[in-house]
Amino acid sequence: MIPNILMDEYNKITKLLNYNFKDKKFLITGANGLIGSYLVDYLSFTGAKVYAMSRSIDKLKFRFNNQNIKLIEQDLNEPLKINNKFNYIIHAASNAHPLAFSQDPVGTMKTNLFGTINLLEMSKNSNSKFLYLSSGEIYGNNIDHDFTEDDLGVVDTKIARSCYPVSKRAAETLCVSYCDQFGIHTNIARLCYVYGHTITDDNSRADAQFLRNALLGKDIAMKSKGTQRRTYCYVADAVSALLFILLNGVKSEVYNIANPHSIVTIAQYAQILANIANVNLKFELPDEIEQKGYSKQADSVLSAQKLINIGWKPLYDINVGLEHTFRIKKESINA
Repeated sequence: MIPNILMDEYNKITKLLNYNFKDKKFLITGANGLIGSYLVDYLSFTGAKVYAMSRSIDKLKFRFNNQNIKLIEQDLNEPLKINNKFNYIIHAASNAHPLAFSQDPVGTMKTNLFGTINLLEMSKNSNSKFLYLSSGEIYGNNIDHDFTEDDLGVVDTKIARSCYPVSKRAAETLCVSYCDQFGIHTNIARLCYVYGHTITDDNSRADAQFLRNALLGKDIAMKSKGTQRRTYCYVADAVSALLFILLNGVKSEVYNIANPHSIVTIAQYAQILANIANVNLKFELPDEIEQKGYSKQADSVLSAQKLINIGWKPLYDINVGLEHTFRIKKESINA
């Protein structure tokens, strides 16, 4: 049974999109991830034909038990096992948390490059609309303004931690190149810091650790002073934005996904969650392994004005989004 909070989110997304996905065929990679799993859940709710792809069939079976969802085990670095035709392909598969970047930088780059090529080839052969999930990390650090899609950004290629933003940038160029050379409809979504109840248990991002502590009734521990400003986005808003881009995005265009009502420091984010969970916020220093995976960014604030200008709007500010995150996750634990 879908929790009432989620049902309300699904209905609001449907109203915003004003489109019937029933019987449309979707391939979602990274289906076990934070964004991919919410996409699969929502699209299944709409009656779409959803193919959920991940490296682990066991994790897929554990996460999804809906008979309307087709489960596909696939390492995207290997030749694809399927040649189905889809209306839409959403490529959400990637290492996306600090420990993965520090422990497996080569694997991170391979998935972002080889996996994207494999899926673009499928899109070319099946005439699917293709949406690539990139990252605001490709911009590097803020200097004096919020990042727009026209900013080129600066990333230090001489450190292994750059495996993520550098390979994301290269994958973006792959998408544009396939569109230019083969005429397929590609779009790129540059996401800010997305959060929500679908965060995976192995995610080592700071906000994921904050949530785990809060759910256990433990104090939230911060590894720095947390003065960096971030643009956060609740997962329901991120998913509505992705689908809005699929329906309304101009061919080959790039769109930031962010919420102008959710720009806070890391410490402010942690404090809001601590207040919701009725726990304390405290500060601790990171160990050497953790430091290796941390982003070198200072402020990271994205402008979503381009997407807002074509009709999208976020529905949940940081306070409501975090409250939903905590309540839904708490209900699932207690179920």
